[in-house]
Amino acid sequence: MTTHQTTAVLIPCLNEEQTIGKVVSDFRKELPDAQIYVYDNASDDHTAQIAAAAGAIVRLAPERGKGNVLRRMLRDIDADRYVLVDGDDTYPAEDVHVLLSTLDEGWDMVVGDRLSSTYFTENKRPFHNVGNRLVRSAINHTFHAHIHDVMSGYRVFNNLFAKSYAVMSNGFEIETEMMIFAMDRKLRVTESPVQYRDRPEGSTSKLSTFSDGLRVLNLIFRLVYENRPLPFFGTLGAAIGGAGLGLAIWVCVEFAQTGVVRRFPLLIGSTMLMIIGVIAFFTGLVLTVFANKDRTQFAFEAQIYTEASKYHPSVSRTYTMDTQTEVQEDSKSHDVSPINNS
Repeated sequence: MTTHQTTAVLIPCLNEEQTIGKVVSDFRKELPDAQIYVYDNASDDHTAQIAAAAGAIVRLAPERGKGNVLRRMLRDIDADRYVLVDGDDTYPAEDVHVLLSTLDEGWDMVVGDRLSSTYFTENKRPFHNVGNRLVRSAINHTFHAHIHDVMSGYRVFNNLFAKSYAVMSNGFEIETEMMIFAMDRKLRVTESPVQYRDRPEGSTSKLSTFSDGLRVLNLIFRLVYENRPLPFFGTLGAAIGGAGLGLAIWVCVEFAQTGVVRRFPLLIGSTMLMIIGVIAFFTGLVLTVFANKDRTQFAFEAQIYTEASKYHPSVSRTYTMDTQTEVQEDSKSHDVSPINNS
């Protein structure tokens, strides 16, 4: 582990008095030099008192919602490396060393991949399993990525990611937003398998399977048309314009057979549908130009930020005779494989 870098452990909490003390103690043991922050999200129990007694820096975040808490955290806390973890003791603290060592290789964010280890055997909520797979498939298909775990609550990231990421979500959809932001901005993101254990007896999840699941799907829908406007509006335009063209051909065939246009309203409607389809396509084209310009500006500013920092290793390996063997081994374990090919 690189000792000259500062590390902050971020633990957003809501009514986690049963587990927060152990979580803080475990991370204190694994990262004795790190600053551990617990942001109490208006808990009704003794979460704040127990966290403070365990040695954490406790701050209050009255606006309910994990996204609202993370927004405060990233504005308040300055560090070289950040560890974001839930306060429910479902993620082992000892896995943080693998995540941080991978981050130190030059990645901007390393996501703890639960789904490739023990999640499906430990998690007792079957609809959560289905939801994880659905969200993963939707994002991988839309953004041409190879993500194993989109919604993991255990991840580490560097200062560049923390200070460039504008948190827009309010609730549990925050992990999905973080992943899509990183992929859209071409940040260097990878995954590393971590262990997962179910909540201890008596501890209850704050995640609502259906309401929070709908929020996540709504977020994906919004971010698709914001970040991939041409495929979105192009597909929409093709569907609407294609329907109009089909109706117009029907009217034309009937006219060719009879010499009379019997359905003027249908002809007018089909023409309007074709015009709307063309407008939708060009709307996507124009928005794509603006989106690409925004990505270019972000990449330029990120490069300046990286050059100005004192620590910016490269993820590109120097070729040696052993490189091919190492790459093949990493590919099999997908420990350090990039998730974004777009």
